[in-house]
Amino acid sequence: MTEGVTLGVDVGTSGVKVVALTRRGEVIAEATRSYPLHTPRPGWTQQDPSDWVRGATEALRDVASNLDGRVPLALGLSGQMHGLVPLDGGGDVIRPAMLWNDARTGAQVEAIEARVSRAELVARTGNRAVAGFQLPKILWLRDEEPQAFARLRCALLPKDYLGFVLTGQKRTEPSDASGVGALHLASKSWDRDVLSALDLDASLFPDVIASHEVVGTLSDAVAQACGLPRGLLVVAGGGDNAAAGVGLGLTSSRRDVGSVSLGTSGVIFAPLSDATPDPEGRVHLFAHADGGYHLLGVTLSAAGALQWLKDKIAPEASLETLLEEARGVGSSQGVTFLPYLAGERSPWMDPALRGSWSGLSLAHERGHLTRAVLEGVAFSLADAFDVMRPLSHVETLLATGGGARSDLWLGLVSGALDKAVRRPSHEPGAAHGAAILAMPAAGLYASLEEAMDALRPRGDAVAALPAAAEFALYRTRRDLERLHVPT
Repeated sequence: MTEGVTLGVDVGTSGVKVVALTRRGEVIAEATRSYPLHTPRPGWTQQDPSDWVRGATEALRDVASNLDGRVPLALGLSGQMHGLVPLDGGGDVIRPAMLWNDARTGAQVEAIEARVSRAELVARTGNRAVAGFQLPKILWLRDEEPQAFARLRCALLPKDYLGFVLTGQKRTEPSDASGVGALHLASKSWDRDVLSALDLDASLFPDVIASHEVVGTLSDAVAQACGLPRGLLVVAGGGDNAAAGVGLGLTSSRRDVGSVSLGTSGVIFAPLSDATPDPEGRVHLFAHADGGYHLLGVTLSAAGALQWLKDKIAPEASLETLLEEARGVGSSQGVTFLPYLAGERSPWMDPALRGSWSGLSLAHERGHLTRAVLEGVAFSLADAFDVMRPLSHVETLLATGGGARSDLWLGLVSGALDKAVRRPSHEPGAAHGAAILAMPAAGLYASLEEAMDALRPRGDAVAALPAAAEFALYRTRRDLERLHVPT
């Protein structure tokens, strides 16, 4: 009997990734395609959605040709959150997509909170107005490109645009839609009161279906172009963080296990069963792809801060050398680092924050600088987790991202957060989670929860490093530094 597989497609910022998974979670084939990021002005980040389609088509064709006779049964979607793909009445893209890290919408964020109080916005949508979200981008389009806005008939998120191209159907799902800034989290439907206050109509947004539900079937033309079966089921999927959480088996019914990612940015993911936001909106609350919710704490410069140190201070050294030097010094010995190289998200939500070293003396060496960077990132994650702690039940964190290869760094994170940290046996990404989200529709599992339980990776514990004294010093210096940061 021919074995069936599911496909997962992740529309990332640097490229698209496609994987094919068996029911046992084995990766049979995978492919990636990169595409450019456009920055026409400082603070602007854009991409051409046709590049996503081209990359996905090529990657799907590669995977389809390497399945060794296995039959694709369904395809799940994932992708970068918050982006705006504006479509006209004919379904054509009006202008380049504005991405999650686009910073042009400061005036629109202020306008949103002038019409809807921050407290009410957080209570309704789980989040305060954030420059990277889709909602202020729509207002920017209305303010700055009125001719384009006059043509706007539908606002899609990146993965949902790919789903529209694949199936002809415009749909979204709660985990990605909750990053728009206008989804009523308790009902998981568009908040008409918020939109009305901003003179926007809910008809601009696609229907919201469950993350494991079918959007539609692959069109004949797309199936032929990708070398895939006609009528292949396409499943709504999830935003990249939620899909990655599915891959790690992080469920809202098992709230004691979350994740910490040490990628370019640092992210703490804590599952919740109920929509319980931080009242001040200092961390994000999004819907989870399993039907529940999750808190998300983000520090913008994690492994990115270490890479910055290497590029600017020690270009001749390898990251392995820098990490070994940091281990060798034993501690930062009074040097602290504030990792606000690109402003900060959680819990400060302040793009004006800037990074610094302090406490330097002639006795300090490069290893102390590196150690301070590792500690500063760990403590910035602890700042976010301090907000999440009373709202969540997390006791163990699964570690992912490039920085998770360092036992030293994970030990510092475990010490700063005072939680167990485990490195999973393998690191499934958002594309893997998208493929798992497609498994119930493919008939490989009776439910998403069953699939996640069966495919959850195991993890090995990392020893925590005592960091209480360093954390106290860091907090003091951080508070002093913030007094001098212009806002």
